[in-house]
Amino acid sequence: MPMLPVAELHMHIEGSLEAELVVALARRNGIDLPTYDATELKNRYRFTDLQSFLDIYYANLAVMKTEQDFYDLGTAYLTRAAASGVRHAEMFFDLQTHTQNGVAQEAVFGGLTAAIDEARASSGITAELILCFLRHLGGEAATETMRDALPFRDRFIGVGLDSSELGYPPSLFAEAFGIAGSEGLHRVAHAGEEAGPEYVWEALDLLGVERIDHGNRATEDPALVARLRDEQIPLTVCPLSNIALKTAPPELADHLLPAMLAEGLLVSINSDDPAYFGGYVDDNFAAITAGLDLSPAQVGVLAENSFTSSFLPERQKESLRREVRAALAADGR
Repeated sequence: MPMLPVAELHMHIEGSLEAELVVALARRNGIDLPTYDATELKNRYRFTDLQSFLDIYYANLAVMKTEQDFYDLGTAYLTRAAASGVRHAEMFFDLQTHTQNGVAQEAVFGGLTAAIDEARASSGITAELILCFLRHLGGEAATETMRDALPFRDRFIGVGLDSSELGYPPSLFAEAFGIAGSEGLHRVAHAGEEAGPEYVWEALDLLGVERIDHGNRATEDPALVARLRDEQIPLTVCPLSNIALKTAPPELADHLLPAMLAEGLLVSINSDDPAYFGGYVDDNFAAITAGLDLSPAQVGVLAENSFTSSFLPERQKESLRREVRAALAADGR
């Protein structure tokens, strides 16, 4: 089945740092690696849980030093995404990681926004940035980062919350999210990936988030499921990531996605960290279509949901949803 037009809403731009680019940037910037063989690097990508992934993820990011590096990273992802049917992307980025590595904010924002502008001109794909706070650095660091990033307010549309989930509940970050809200920024948060439904409740009630990233474990709480369904709060589900990090049953056939659809939840399909978890958003769609035996209509719902769940203007959302329906009809589905 050809790939339908989609939006990608849960993708860490640093998670699209392919091993080949890790090696190229390390050589360019004089950074030592355990190996300069990209295949050997990839062979290390065997994860037992979220933290085992994050250890490798953060180590690889030490190669990123200049504005050109961030431009190359953004361009590589957006080129790949546009070729696979992504019409709009809302990309997470971890500013704190880079500033801790001695990189100026100007380099991060400059490189990524230049890549976004060029991609729009060359392929028509649109993209926005969402600044994520790193849970493991704590609430005070998030607040400081939020304030420090305000001079670049016009470069990002929202804030998020990522990194190690367990032990770092959303409540720790209420001040940073409060500042973001006062600035008119959108708010999203990873919740219910490793931790339970209580983290999802906190993200909604204490951070005022408009979208939950992952949210798989929300299904354990019927009252929460009812709220998510009734309020149509988006959940950005990442099937191949769930399998890789063991936050879902080991067999894709047992994934919760069909049950989430049956409950009427507003779920979309995303790649999370595609360089590490087995593929980009089109790979995720191919996997669930085959592994979950989804009907063309269900795949169409997921594609439409991606636009509904985005922060695009409503008129643009509806135009893109019509494109999905037209593509289904043209294919006789």
